[in-house]
Amino acid sequence: QVQLVESGGGEVQAGGSLKLSCAASGFPIGSYCVGWVRQAPGKEREGVAKIYSSTAHTRYADSVKGRFTISRDNAKNTVYLQMNSLKPEDTAMYYCARYFADECFSDSWPAPSYLGQGTQVTVSS
Repeated sequence: QVQLVESGGGEVQAGGSLKLSCAASGFPIGSYCVGWVRQAPGKEREGVAKIYSSTAHTRYADSVKGRFTISRDNAKNTVYLQMNSLKPEDTAMYYCARYFADECFSDSWPAPSYLGQGTQVTVSS
């Protein structure tokens, strides 16, 4: 049974940092593409970052490049999202997402196969 459990969200002032964690179970992250998507109230869901854990190949949305870093610990079966220089427009519910491996090498953001329950990130100005 695939499970993705997020943690690490919270409220932070603009310019601050947060680190999100996604603990995966039911599958080895090294065999899949795992990433983060977010959805703000009244907006469509958007891809943020994804990583092919086996090779550490990554992709980022233009809006977070240079500020966010996705990483993984295959031994812990966990994916992380380090978010620096946070802006109010980063405020959203952040979800951990699982994709098929080849979807990590595309610039598009297809619908994930699985989503976690989400963790709220709020950035105040």
